[in-house]
Amino acid sequence: MLQLQQTENQQTLHSAPHGIEKLSDSACRFAGSTTALLIALITIVGWLMAGPFMQFSERWQLIINSITTIVTFLMVFMIQRSQNKDVEALQMKLDELLKNQDGANKNLIRIDQWASEKELQEAREPHDSY
Repeated sequence: MLQLQQTENQQTLHSAPHGIEKLSDSACRFAGSTTALLIALITIVGWLMAGPFMQFSERWQLIINSITTIVTFLMVFMIQRSQNKDVEALQMKLDELLKNQDGANKNLIRIDQWASEKELQEAREPHDSY
């Protein structure tokens, strides 16, 4: 559900994120915040302080190993989703510039979706001399 909204000098596309996408956007923003870093540091310090009380047991080690494994697993997908979204938005902006630029090579529009790695390298070669 994409809507085109016009302002005085610009057109912008707006879509209201729903469900898991909204949750994912919020989680990505939070994960990169100072608050998230502080929570991680406090968690580690708390875990280290609990060590002597738990006699540095296997259970003590298992707690932090389990937490870090779960967080790492989830972060991989969050980072990939965020990168995919950013790249797609950037690609759309570049395509729009190419479409509206006189003399631009229109064959480069969405080249990332149809060209093989070899074709991309061949298309890049004339630009490598700049």
